[in-house]
Amino acid sequence: MAETQRLILMLLILSGKSLWTYSKVLLPDLNVTCIIQDDCVLPCSFRPTGTVVIHWYKQQIPVHSYYYRKDQFGLQNKHFSGRTSLFNSHIPQGNASLLLKRVKVQDKGRYKCYTSTRKGNQEMFVNLELKAPIQLVTLEMSDEMVTCTSHNVYPMPQVIWATEPPSAQESLENSTIRTTDHKGLFTVESMVRIVGNLSDRTYFCSFISADRSQVWIASRKNQEDITHEEGHPLSISCMAPHSLLNFSLTWTISSPAEQTLILKYDSRTEHMVNLWEGQAVLDQDLLLQGDGSLLLTKPDGEEHSGTYTCTFSGLQSRHIVQTKVNITVASISVDEKSQQRSWWSSAASAAFVLFTVIVALPQCLRQRDLEARKAPHRYNGAGLVEDGLCKDPNSSASFKVEKPGARCSRQSTQFKAQDEQSSGVHRSAESCNGTLGTYSEN
Repeated sequence: MAETQRLILMLLILSGKSLWTYSKVLLPDLNVTCIIQDDCVLPCSFRPTGTVVIHWYKQQIPVHSYYYRKDQFGLQNKHFSGRTSLFNSHIPQGNASLLLKRVKVQDKGRYKCYTSTRKGNQEMFVNLELKAPIQLVTLEMSDEMVTCTSHNVYPMPQVIWATEPPSAQESLENSTIRTTDHKGLFTVESMVRIVGNLSDRTYFCSFISADRSQVWIASRKNQEDITHEEGHPLSISCMAPHSLLNFSLTWTISSPAEQTLILKYDSRTEHMVNLWEGQAVLDQDLLLQGDGSLLLTKPDGEEHSGTYTCTFSGLQSRHIVQTKVNITVASISVDEKSQQRSWWSSAASAAFVLFTVIVALPQCLRQRDLEARKAPHRYNGAGLVEDGLCKDPNSSASFKVEKPGARCSRQSTQFKAQDEQSSGVHRSAESCNGTLGTYSEN
């Protein structure tokens, strides 16, 4: 009886081994998520027992085949051409994983890994999910709208709006537009209307990935315009909306023609590049507390007027504060104007006196010397001096001379010229308060 039982048990064990050898083993699905345009591995393993046949399918579409100890591409679908391979050196150890290169949106789906050995067949299924992470979210403001945009995202993310100070939720109803490029990636653009005045609030736009593994936040505040007098220190405010770790801060100034970098700071290295050294100052101690305000020590109207942009960049976040600044020429008070007029009046008087001393006085001295030299040489028509006077026969004019009886020159034309010149000399001499000879007209 005992022998019979042992025989039956042996038969059952052998029967089980036989059934296991030729049965098809089914395993639960595996889920894999890969980044679009990256290479992706779809895992598959089997129990190695000699030679093996491997087939990969996507919903009955041939992806990759391997038998007779080499890859077989004869039946491969052209969509996968040149993008698949196995880890051939690891196949003897039971590795049938598939390397799918440069994955695309169209590669998403359920894949089957079929392996066959002399011990039996096996099927494994892999669900491939794909995503394109949120790389950047930009937020722009106009007079009426705030627009939040992200490019090359997959799958479609969720968009949430908020303001600080808070606004009624119904006032932030957004309009979101999504478009798809030839690769199947999304561009998402969401818009809300400005609530109240443009400078009243900070606007927050959050993009949340479909698997909720990413939350990318963009925020922006447009501050009131600043008009400031040149030459006086000016602080331009910039506050981070929340605490930041491992961030960078950038200050720029924009004009209609160009955008110029002022300074940049990296909190990880504590390194700052300041292109306006001596003109712009940033307090690093306050910066670590979220205060990135910029101090202009002595602003100049032409150089420092423009639109200032402060940008805090952190991990999956960007905060922008924008301020228009107009630096005006310094105004002059009434007292300063009076002082300036008094100064100019004094300067003009001094210049006139200096001109008189330098130019007029030497001229007077020359004229007096000329009169002194010309007076003794007057003559009359007879060429004689009568009663100490040298008379001209054609004129009633005469000059008093020091030597009576001296003969005068008979060149009447010279006398006339000298007479006309003497008249001018006499007037000039009077202006100099003195004469060297007495000139008279009868």
